[in-house]
Amino acid sequence: MGPGRVQSVSAGVVKVQDIRVSVSALGTMTALNTATVRAKVDAELKAIHFREGEIVKAGQLLVDLDTQSLEIQLTLAQGQFDRDNAQYKNALIDLQRYKDLLSKDAIAVQQVDTQEALVRQLKGSVLADQGALDNARLQISFAHVVAPISGRLGLKQVELGSLVRSSDPNGIVSITQFQPISAVFAVPEKYVPSIQIKLRKKEPLPVQVWDAQTQRILGTGRVSFADNAIDPSTGTLKLKALLDNKDELLFPNQFVNIKLQLDVLKNVLTVPSSAIQRGAIGTFVYVIKEDSTVITRGVKLLALDGDLQGVEGELKDGEKVVIDGADRLRDKSKVEVVRTNEANAGNATNAANGAAPAQTNPPKDAGGPGSKKQADTKSEASSKSEASSKPEASSKPEASSKPETGNERPKWMDRLPPEVVDKVKAMSDEERRAFFQKMRERRREGQGE
Repeated sequence: MGPGRVQSVSAGVVKVQDIRVSVSALGTMTALNTATVRAKVDAELKAIHFREGEIVKAGQLLVDLDTQSLEIQLTLAQGQFDRDNAQYKNALIDLQRYKDLLSKDAIAVQQVDTQEALVRQLKGSVLADQGALDNARLQISFAHVVAPISGRLGLKQVELGSLVRSSDPNGIVSITQFQPISAVFAVPEKYVPSIQIKLRKKEPLPVQVWDAQTQRILGTGRVSFADNAIDPSTGTLKLKALLDNKDELLFPNQFVNIKLQLDVLKNVLTVPSSAIQRGAIGTFVYVIKEDSTVITRGVKLLALDGDLQGVEGELKDGEKVVIDGADRLRDKSKVEVVRTNEANAGNATNAANGAAPAQTNPPKDAGGPGSKKQADTKSEASSKSEASSKPEASSKPEASSKPETGNERPKWMDRLPPEVVDKVKAMSDEERRAFFQKMRERRREGQGE
């Protein structure tokens, strides 16, 4: 830049506001509970009462199995129980008779003792038969398979008419509970003391879950658990956060970005993060003075919250700082502000609400002095003035329709890039006239923008 040259810059505004102290991490969503529904008996699948992907409640009927063989086992157990129970009741009656005769000294004591042993033996048989009967009824109840937990069903693994076995590793269907859902992530060990203090005091540790591109918030929650040891290979501590996931935007095994809020700094100076410059003096910003010159101010960096950088330094609320175009600036450089970004105050709120960060960089062709757009505009204006100096009524194209000779060179050849000249030379007069008409229309559209 020459001495006294004005540099076009974009500016941001210094604000005093609250800023969050956050830690970013990579995380994976995990289901709160997962269950594989398996049959407890081997039987043929008779009916399916669910749809794949359906939300089910705990205890809801899912499938029915064939119960014919189980009902036969129940009948056998019932018959055995009835037979032994009848013998037991008869032995009790005989025992009572023997005791009456013994009181009259009509029979021997040994006969009464033998009858009491028989009663106890038959009682044991009845209890065993009762257990077999209850087990047969239980097996029949297993033929009606219900959901063990509430959640969303996956793909069914069996079809109607197939033989379902209790040993099948894939089971009948899987159920995943992800309302609520948990996120597992790891943070560096230097943040462990702050996290432990918060958890010990039962203070909330808010967590935001963003998509893989960090463009949208998928859910919010709180830290519910911290691991009991730091991983020595990575120097990180695993945390688990619980999210309600009401919108069902989060699925198990989903890769996400995590932002853990550790604290909130109250009423601190904030500048756009793009305003921070680094050099021999450390971190600094260029402050734009009222006379359109810049001055260097050293700052100390605090927390970074989205596009906002908390700082400490000799800055005032409302001052303007350079956020783009600072690469050629020095103290007392003259600048022209082509764009001022005053969205600093809303950036933190937008980030919390999942909105995309405000744009801080000006468009490439901002139109300032020395910019590409201004140069193009001047070139187009001069070309237009040359074209307008000829009467439009003649309707002559910029390209001459006369045959080209070695001594003549049309003016349009000087205005086109070399790679386009050969293409235009090969055109007919009508094609060439249409080509230059399109160029004029594009030029007018560019000037209108």
